[in-house]
Amino acid sequence: MRERIGRAARELGFTSVGFARAERHPDGARVAEWVDRGLHGTMAWMGHEPERRGDPDSILPGARTVISVAANYYPGDWPTPRGAAAAAAASVAPPHVATPRGKIARYAWGSDYHKRMKRRLVRLAAALRALAPGIRWTTAVDTRPFLDRAWAERAGVGWIGKNTNLIRSKEGSWFFLGAIITDLPIEPDPPAANHCGTCVRCIAACPTGAITGPNQLDARRCISYLTIEHRGAIPLELRPLIGTRIFGCDDCQEVCPWNRFAVPSADPGFAARPDQQVPELIPLLALDEAGFRLRFQGTALRRAGRNRFVRNVAVALGNAGDRAALPALERSALHDPDSVVRDHSAWAIAQIRENQVFSEGASPVAERHSGGTSP
Repeated sequence: MRERIGRAARELGFTSVGFARAERHPDGARVAEWVDRGLHGTMAWMGHEPERRGDPDSILPGARTVISVAANYYPGDWPTPRGAAAAAAASVAPPHVATPRGKIARYAWGSDYHKRMKRRLVRLAAALRALAPGIRWTTAVDTRPFLDRAWAERAGVGWIGKNTNLIRSKEGSWFFLGAIITDLPIEPDPPAANHCGTCVRCIAACPTGAITGPNQLDARRCISYLTIEHRGAIPLELRPLIGTRIFGCDDCQEVCPWNRFAVPSADPGFAARPDQQVPELIPLLALDEAGFRLRFQGTALRRAGRNRFVRNVAVALGNAGDRAALPALERSALHDPDSVVRDHSAWAIAQIRENQVFSEGASPVAERHSGGTSP
C-alpha cells in the first residue's frame, strides 16, 4: 500500500511523500500560546480555535493517517539584469536607463499553487480509494486549520528549521506542502531528524529581526506577513527595512546552507510567468482594482488585494530612492482611492527627498501629507 501510494504521488509530480499517525500534535498548543502572545498580528483567522490545528480528528472524525506530500517549486535564482527583467524594460525605456524594480518571493513567480496542489491531492486520494474502497478522506493545502509543516516533519518528509520552514536534507526548503487525512490505517514513517545544528544564518539574515530565536517567529515583523497578510499601515520603523520587496521575502531561505543543494523544478505547473520576478514598480503604482485583477489573475499575488499590493509598491519606491518615481507618487498621494496608499505614497516622497538633494525645493504634496503617515 505504501509503495503504491508513493508511486502514485510521484507520478502526480510530488517529490516526496510520508505517513504519520493522525494523533493530536503538541504544536497545536504551541500555536495557541503564540496567538495568546499576539505574535500573529492582524491574522484574526489564526485565533479561531488554534489548538484544533494539531488535531486531524477535528477535520476528519475518525482519522487514522496523515499522508504528507511535498512538491519542489524552486524556479532558480533571480533574473540577471540582462535577462527577463531587462527585456520587459526595453519596451518602455532605452536599454541604458535603469528603472526601479520590486522583488516578489519565488513561490509567487508562477500560477497560484493552491489550486494546482489541491487538484493533485484529489487525484492522489482517488488513487488511494481505488486501492482501499470505502475509505474516507479530505485534503489540506495551506487554507485549512492544519499544521502542514508539523505533520510533514512527523511523517519524515523534512524537519522544521530555525526559520520555521520545512527543510529536506540535500534538497533544501523550496517546497509546497499538502496533506491527505484519511481513516485508512497505514504504517507510519519515523519523524525527520533535525539537521540545523548550530547554524543561525537565517536568524541573522532576517531584515526586520522577525526570527527572534530558533523556531520563534514574530509575524508582526515578518516581511512576508507585512506585505501579504497585514491590513492597514505598515509601521514606520519597519518600512525602510522592507527594501524593494513587494510580495513576500526569501532572505531566510536564501542563506540556508541546505538550499545550496536545491535543484530547479522541472514541473511546468510551477513555471515562472514573464516579468513576475522583478517587475517595474512605477506602472504598478497606477493599477486600479480591475487592472490588478487582470495583471495577477490566477496567481498568489491576488491574496494581498489591490490596496495592500499598491501600498507595498509605494514603500518599495520610497526605498529605491529614484526621483523618477516622484510624479507617479505625487499622483498617488493626491488621488489614490485608498487612504493607506495615499499615506504610504506621501511617505515615499519624503524618503526620496530626504535622501537626495533637489534644486527644485520641497514637494507640495509631501508637505501636504507630512502628518498623514502614522503607523
